[in-house]
Amino acid sequence: MASYSRELLKGAADTLVLSAFVQGEMHGYHVLKELERRSEGFFRFKEGTLYPILHRLEKQGLLSARWETMPSGSERRYYALTGKGKNALEEKLTEWQSFVHAMSRVTGTLGLDFHEAS
Repeated sequence: MASYSRELLKGAADTLVLSAFVQGEMHGYHVLKELERRSEGFFRFKEGTLYPILHRLEKQGLLSARWETMPSGSERRYYALTGKGKNALEEKLTEWQSFVHAMSRVTGTLGLDFHEAS
């Protein structure tokens, strides 16, 4: 599995988390598992990393949240993208694509497939 620096993840964490909600509402633990699944194990957030991000995004109005009582009596908090969150995600994805394209041009890696070279 590839590795990445914490600083690189820090800059992409909001975009990754917001992207998890494109297909709908989910609770925090499901977000952790979904990010891990979609990235084929590359992104493995810890709960101590994810929940502050969720709370911050909610406070910014990018996510809405609601509590649901489970049959066992325990409560689970579900999050969903707001309209503002969808717009922010679109902006972040456009910015990310521009960044990756510019990095590729500068480094000369535009169009290269590193997996084929291995």
